[in-house]
Amino acid sequence: MYVALSLAISPCPNDTFVFHALVHGLVPGAPPVDVTYADVDITNTAAEKGEYDLVKVSYAALPWLLDKYELLPCGGALGRGCGPLVVTREGNSNVKTVAIPGERTTAYLLFRQWAEGRSFETEVVPFHEIMPGVAAGQFDAGLVIHEARFTYQRHGLTALQDLGEWWEAETGLPIPLGAILARRGVVDPAAAAEWIRASVRHAWDNPEASRDYVLSHAQEMERDVVDQHIALYVNEYTADLGDDGHAAVKALLRAQAH
Repeated sequence: MYVALSLAISPCPNDTFVFHALVHGLVPGAPPVDVTYADVDITNTAAEKGEYDLVKVSYAALPWLLDKYELLPCGGALGRGCGPLVVTREGNSNVKTVAIPGERTTAYLLFRQWAEGRSFETEVVPFHEIMPGVAAGQFDAGLVIHEARFTYQRHGLTALQDLGEWWEAETGLPIPLGAILARRGVVDPAAAAEWIRASVRHAWDNPEASRDYVLSHAQEMERDVVDQHIALYVNEYTADLGDDGHAAVKALLRAQAH
């Protein structure tokens, strides 16, 4: 019997929307949850140390984590038309320095594949600092994820490349972004998957129930941006990866191995 499970997710609307019911004790039979909110570069590192029972990480980090964790087939972020963007200031085509959200993120793996043969200096920067840093001229370009798809123009930035479009053209598969892992020997993965699926169903059936919770963690996002974010990243693959989802994960891991 579980006393309480430690859970680490991002404060982004897709995660808080999906996990609202589980975090707030609204999933019958699920244990209490102690939740931590952190950027994915932090959760990737924490998972390598085995710090959480359930944790959201980048799919690209899986090779370093599967000795301690098992991949769950639900709760993550995977889809089409939702990939990372390489953004620059208007008119800047001379890119030498790039701000990235983490070296073991899916975004950076895709960037390396797309940029093969070209030379860039990269710097890991907290996600929320990337666009302001590019706009201020600290970096020539930035690798952005999540709601930045809807807001980068407000910073006077332009999209140099949509890496999701590039990936889909190359593979024909959806893009695997964030995965949910369960710690081996601590969490029953089948039970955890059922709790998370129940939380997803509750979110879809009661979209207003999580509204205040989602907005409170949404880092100054307007309601319409939050809604677009959830609509894009919480989809059929959130409930179950399915054949396409599993194929996409395998393709990404093959790319990681090269």
